[in-house]
Amino acid sequence: MRHFEFTVDRLYAKSVNQTWADVRRLQVAAILVGLLFAAAAVGLILLGHPWSIALGVLAAITALASVWVSLWVPKKVGSIEDLYAKGPLVPAIISEIHPRALTLLSLIDIAKPGKGGPSYALVTRNIPIRAGQKQAIGDKVPSIAVLSDRRTHSDADTWEMVSPMPIEWGTRDVAVRSRAVTAIDKVEWNFLQSRIAESKQIRTSRDQRVTLSEDELPEALR
Repeated sequence: MRHFEFTVDRLYAKSVNQTWADVRRLQVAAILVGLLFAAAAVGLILLGHPWSIALGVLAAITALASVWVSLWVPKKVGSIEDLYAKGPLVPAIISEIHPRALTLLSLIDIAKPGKGGPSYALVTRNIPIRAGQKQAIGDKVPSIAVLSDRRTHSDADTWEMVSPMPIEWGTRDVAVRSRAVTAIDKVEWNFLQSRIAESKQIRTSRDQRVTLSEDELPEALR
C-alpha cells in the first residue's frame, strides 16, 4: 500500500473536502431524523392510548438510534488528517466534464489486507466544480482512496465502499500535488488515460466501479 505524507490544512480542507462534507450531511440528517421521531414519540405517548404509547416507544427507540448514528459516523470515519494518513495514494484523472461537476476516474486496489493478492478496479466519483477551477479531460488528480464497509463486520474480500479523495482537497500547496503526481508510477497514469472512454459506463454501473481482470492490467501491476 502506497502512502503519501503531507501536512493537511485543516481549515481549508473543511471548506472544500467533499468527503468530509458528506459525513457532516449524514450527521445533520441523522440529528434531524432523531428530533422528528423524538417529537413524534412525545406526542404519541401523551395521547395515552395503549396503541399510541406502543408507537411512541418505537419512535423513541428510532430517535435514540438516529442520535447514535450521528455520534458513530464521525468516529468511524475519523478526522480529515486520519482520512489522508490511512488511505493509499492512487491515481485519478478527469474523465468527464459536466455543467456543474467533474467525473474522476481512478485506479484503486479494492482488496482488503490479508485477503490474498491485489484486486484492481476502475472507480468513478462525481465532484463539484469550484468557482474559478480550470479543468480538462485527462488532467491528473492524485488522490487518497477512502476504503470502508457498509457493515461493521463484513467478511467480504474487497471493500464495499471505495472512492478517490483528491489531495488538493487537503492543501492549497501546488508543490504537494506535484509531489503526489510524481509518486505515482507513469504506468498507472497511462493506463487510466487509455480507459477514459469507459468513464460513463463505470459511472452508471453499480457502486460506480468495475473490477479488472489480470489480463486487462499493465504487466507492472499483475
